[in-house]
Amino acid sequence: MIMASDKEYPASDVLARADGSELRIEGPIGAYIENLVTQWLLRAPDANPAMLEMMRDRDHSPLREMIPWAGEFAGKYLTGAVEVMRLCGDEQLRRHLDIFVRRLLSLQAEDGYLGPWPKAYRLTNRRPTPRIQGERGGATDWSWDTWGHYHVMMGLMHWHEATGSRAALDGAVRIADLMCSKYFRRRKVRLVDTGSTEMNLAPAHGLARLYRRKKSDAYIGLARQIIDEFKEESPIGIVAGNYLQGPLDGAEFYELPLPRWESLHPIMGMIETWRTTGEAELRTAFERIWWSIARNDRHNNGGFTSGEKATGNPYDRNAIETCCTIAWSAMSVEMLKLTANPIVADELELSFLNSVLGMHAPLGRCCTYNTPMDGVRRGSTQDIQFQSREGSPELNCCSVNSARGFGLISEWGLMSSGAGDLTLNWYGPGQLQANVRKGLNVSLAQVTSYPAGRDVHITVRPQRVARFRLRLRIPRWSRRTRVEVNQDRVDGVRPGEYLDLDRTWRKGDAIKISFDFRPHFWVGEKECRGRLSVYRGPLLLAFDQRYNLGLLPNRDDLQRHAAWGAEIKNKAEIRDLINVPALGAVGLKLRKSRWKEWAEPMLLVKCAASDGTEIHLCDFASAGDTGSPYLSWLPYADADVASLPSYIHPCPDH
Repeated sequence: MIMASDKEYPASDVLARADGSELRIEGPIGAYIENLVTQWLLRAPDANPAMLEMMRDRDHSPLREMIPWAGEFAGKYLTGAVEVMRLCGDEQLRRHLDIFVRRLLSLQAEDGYLGPWPKAYRLTNRRPTPRIQGERGGATDWSWDTWGHYHVMMGLMHWHEATGSRAALDGAVRIADLMCSKYFRRRKVRLVDTGSTEMNLAPAHGLARLYRRKKSDAYIGLARQIIDEFKEESPIGIVAGNYLQGPLDGAEFYELPLPRWESLHPIMGMIETWRTTGEAELRTAFERIWWSIARNDRHNNGGFTSGEKATGNPYDRNAIETCCTIAWSAMSVEMLKLTANPIVADELELSFLNSVLGMHAPLGRCCTYNTPMDGVRRGSTQDIQFQSREGSPELNCCSVNSARGFGLISEWGLMSSGAGDLTLNWYGPGQLQANVRKGLNVSLAQVTSYPAGRDVHITVRPQRVARFRLRLRIPRWSRRTRVEVNQDRVDGVRPGEYLDLDRTWRKGDAIKISFDFRPHFWVGEKECRGRLSVYRGPLLLAFDQRYNLGLLPNRDDLQRHAAWGAEIKNKAEIRDLINVPALGAVGLKLRKSRWKEWAEPMLLVKCAASDGTEIHLCDFASAGDTGSPYLSWLPYADADVASLPSYIHPCPDH
């Protein structure tokens, strides 16, 4: 085992969140964020007081009846809320979270424990209450207590990093010390023996991250010890996920023993440990897992998993859980820092603009558990109601986690290599600013309707005249992108790469980017054979019954095909057959929304069916907002589908 004392920080990322970065997002997505803050983040703890009260009365009778992962709620909520705060700079949210953190820390036990289970069960990953109907996995008396503490650690570290709070850092340290006293170098007491290993081995990530702040050999040592346990099997038959050796031996992620979504968190522990120990095999395994997921398990809407795990089939119709897509986005941020590969940023954009936006109601009050490719959208409190408890009617694994999908933009929207440069990944109306170097702040004001519109106008405002490099992400779906600086065309613009603009910048310098919004396609296979997905820029388009009333025989017909992916045996029974040749020849035509009685779609376009009927397609994120059924895998008329431009899937070999 390589310890921190042997070699400190031998490895480093290529990109990181730009120093002093501030992102103020406007337009429709800015409205989403504002609603998310006011309608959920500021209200959730008071509307669901058991989020913290379950920790206050943990040693008192009668014991609460809790789900195994109840201890995650406060930590997941805090992590997402802090990242949203960094994104929008909302001072009311900052004050609210300051109170929340102080209340949370007041519930920490003397030994560092900060969970909901009574003293005899602390960090044993067992619980005194029986299994409740509807719970997922594990033995009847197991809990996910180390998983819950991992999320609390991460939330406290995020708050410390955003505010400098010493109390929050001390709280995370006390949790880490408790874990180390219980499991570090204790051969007869191993985390892998406590069950639910894809969840309960997650502290590898938190411990390695904490080491960057508090250099205790025990922290990085336990993180590496947990990684060693990835390949272990306990005497009672409990297996771990083999997340290190499996990928090194050439296994795809879905072929590993435990390819559930929770495992992405201990997998992120490998790359966080690599940042300290420099062990090349940790980085190699992490990258191979990321590419395996991107190739085999990322759906057309950017969501990840089918029935909460990888199956090696992006056409699988099982549920695409909110928590899974959030974990995939968090892992992708780490991959982008590691590699500076713009294709990873493309993936983050695809997941955000389609799946993350799609999992949230426009007013921000609720999110989904499942955001299916085809079907209907239900609130998580409806789909996974079994998680609701006294004092926390709205809390479940997804409701406390979904906001992080927005907050992560603060990590990947504007980045830097630390060498006096900026890398712009986020396009959309608003203003982004960061420090290029000491004494040089740069603002990038964007005027655009992107992602609905193709043109992005950026005004560069450096604090003073200075030379630096600005890198622009050119998405790989944009086959013909035109870039101008002060009306002079820039050469060397290539899809799927960053465009380097290394020059002397003056206040008011103007950049214009015109992306290629000709439609591109993903032709379905397996369960989606005979259907295709249509994209306009980064947006997946969907057929929502709301905008096409009268085009289907009845609502049940659409729901039947959406829910089960059934083959359409009689094409005459359904009239939404997309005329693919016409799409490829003339493109899609924008149409202003006539549906203003509820939230408008971000994008509405019209195209032709094979019989000439006008069909309306909206952006996937807006589909189903009013409860109407929708399709993103569209039946199509006969066409030479092999000739269609496809820049969405599969990901190219790395």
